[in-house]
Amino acid sequence: MNIILLGPPGAGKGTQARILEDERGMVQLSTGDMLREARTSGTEMGQKVAAIMDAGQLVTDEIVIGLIEEKLQSTEGNGFIFDGFPRTLPQADALGELLKANGQGLNAVVAMQVDDEALVARITARSTCGNCGEVYNDQTKPQPANGKCSNCGASDFRRRADDNEESLKTRLMEYYKKTSPLLGYYYAKGDLRTVDGLGEIDAVKAEISGVLG
Repeated sequence: MNIILLGPPGAGKGTQARILEDERGMVQLSTGDMLREARTSGTEMGQKVAAIMDAGQLVTDEIVIGLIEEKLQSTEGNGFIFDGFPRTLPQADALGELLKANGQGLNAVVAMQVDDEALVARITARSTCGNCGEVYNDQTKPQPANGKCSNCGASDFRRRADDNEESLKTRLMEYYKKTSPLLGYYYAKGDLRTVDGLGEIDAVKAEISGVLG
């Protein structure tokens, strides 16, 4: 099973992807993670990525698709979760062609719908474990009282510098301009399913499970 998780920054895509990995044995393909991994891999593709990123340039769609293709061919699991890709219509076309060339397809595109004001409130209260990436929230999931991550026991809690109202609104505008057209694209293909991205983690998980079956 291959799925795409769509939604604005902070909608909870990463959290739900980790749950799907743990419970269904799926593999999360996060563009950011793949680029960081490639940069230090020493492979020919990794050297290209490092050179581009070190020059402060944007990595091309062609390279990202190449990284995804490597993962599709070298990683075992019960399907893939695409998180952070595609972001644009050309990327969606390229991903569709890649999956077809590898004898695969998409089973569902899950859109995590949110209310912008509520999302801003959620994100400005967010922190993560610097060791394992576990997400906490001052309102709904505070950091443990003992100062240690409930997942890995580390005590390195961090807040993203851009998790503030002004930066988040800029990121949301970028999402709506470039990525929201994918909702219509996948709706027309009959792949789109929607869930409430602002529900409690277990409630969102249940909705996604209902979509995937």
